[in-house]
Amino acid sequence: MVAAERGKARAHKPPSRVRYEASHPTVSCRVPKEIYERLQALREKGHSFADILKMGLRLAAPKLNRAYQRGYQDGYKAAEETYKVTYDCIVCGQPCVVQAREVKEAVNRYMREHGCGHTACHQRR
Repeated sequence: MVAAERGKARAHKPPSRVRYEASHPTVSCRVPKEIYERLQALREKGHSFADILKMGLRLAAPKLNRAYQRGYQDGYKAAEETYKVTYDCIVCGQPCVVQAREVKEAVNRYMREHGCGHTACHQRR
């Protein structure tokens, strides 16, 4: 049986081609016909698919970064509002953030000594 009869004959690839293909993998995807037509219109203007993909990545990256930052900041703000404990400085009156372990333990002792707890727990009494 001849190689052509068994299917595609595998041609020898030079080592430089093997290295190129390894460092430049193929990307393939299916798109709706409308997008395909828009891609073809850009190709007719002289852009390669690789150029179009690079342009899209530059447009998408700032949006993704903004969305990540907004989500991170919103999440941080929400967590800060929920968990940050502050008290007013007796000298300047500005808020001090409870960070030191000793201060946290003192706040915990104070809250227990003064009967602080969940509103629902107090209402059940």
